[in-house]
Amino acid sequence: MKSRILHILSGIFIGAMLCVSFCVIPQATGADWERSLPFTPQQLAIIKQVKLALSTYQVDGDKKDTIDDTKMYYGALKGLVASVGDPYTRFVEPKMLEEENLEMEGEYGGLGIYMTSRDGRTIVIAPIEDTPADRAGIKPLDEIIKVDDKNVLGMDSDEVVKMLRGPAGKPVTLQIRRKDVEKLIPVKMVREIIKIKTVRLEMLGDGIAYIKLNHFNLKTDEELRAALETAFSKKAKGVIMDLRNNPGGLLDVCVDVTSQFIDGGVVVGMKGRFDKANETLYAKEGRANDLPLVVLVNEGSASAAEIFAGAVKDHKRGTIVGAKTFGKGSVQTLFNLPDGSGIYVTIARYHTPSGFVLDHKGLQPDIAVAGEPKKEKKEDAQLQKALGVLRQKIKEKK
Repeated sequence: MKSRILHILSGIFIGAMLCVSFCVIPQATGADWERSLPFTPQQLAIIKQVKLALSTYQVDGDKKDTIDDTKMYYGALKGLVASVGDPYTRFVEPKMLEEENLEMEGEYGGLGIYMTSRDGRTIVIAPIEDTPADRAGIKPLDEIIKVDDKNVLGMDSDEVVKMLRGPAGKPVTLQIRRKDVEKLIPVKMVREIIKIKTVRLEMLGDGIAYIKLNHFNLKTDEELRAALETAFSKKAKGVIMDLRNNPGGLLDVCVDVTSQFIDGGVVVGMKGRFDKANETLYAKEGRANDLPLVVLVNEGSASAAEIFAGAVKDHKRGTIVGAKTFGKGSVQTLFNLPDGSGIYVTIARYHTPSGFVLDHKGLQPDIAVAGEPKKEKKEDAQLQKALGVLRQKIKEKK
């Protein structure tokens, strides 16, 4: 079995992976094999009996594909992994793992929803900007109750992801439960090929560079560098980094992005049970700019987005404006299994440079402003506050 430390800090949101280090876990052979088994001989015999009973007596067991050894095997592995009670520790079948790898390249078929699992519920972290989910009005913290006519309460998150994906052009209807709304909300969408552009630059008045950062994937640092170069060429005087509805992504990319604003010092620390899970990651010196900075966050800002905002806040590099963040503060490792499947295992929780552990808490902004992203900037209360704060910073710098 091989493992790779994921620089991924997102939820079960149609994932993303990057290999950082490889190690081989020794496999027992010969006389060591029986001693290494995680179950007793009696437990293994009972598992075999259960399989035999299903194969022999289940009423539909004679129908094609009802009794399938591979499905049973993967089902057992999913149950084994799920027994630890951590939604981010999960087993992924080979095909699903392939799709998650492809997704990190920035393109896949579906609705554009990042989501996670909490207490058996499927919770939206954030919709991706300009996708079917975004255009249909899906919001952070919405709970998905049904996909078409199928109730997904208590369902494994990977199964929900499979249901949401599909060929471009194929419609799907979700039943959504939203805070402070009494009835379920039906949301009909048509699947598309989702192309994720992680960085979008817009020059606003008064020399303000507005940068919307949607995700931390393999292309993000390069895209951000290009956006900043364009901003400099247009005489930018300050930057608003909009991380609202950004669900996270790759940790090393987050460190690179943070290095564009912080010249050295701690970006994030991790605490776990073994040496490699106890790391402190530092900003790369010589890359930072000195433009006044404001960071926008909300309840859809998670994981790597929270790390970035936390580092900016603790280093007093900029001002955080918006609403309390999602509170996803754990790091996963992917163990690649010989058949192409894999296991994500939570190996550590991360903390900001000041030592604050974000997991299940979220980051409080420096300036709290209620609201949500709006297409019309004048109607966006959080953005308008950020603009006011940044203009004052620019004025003070003169």
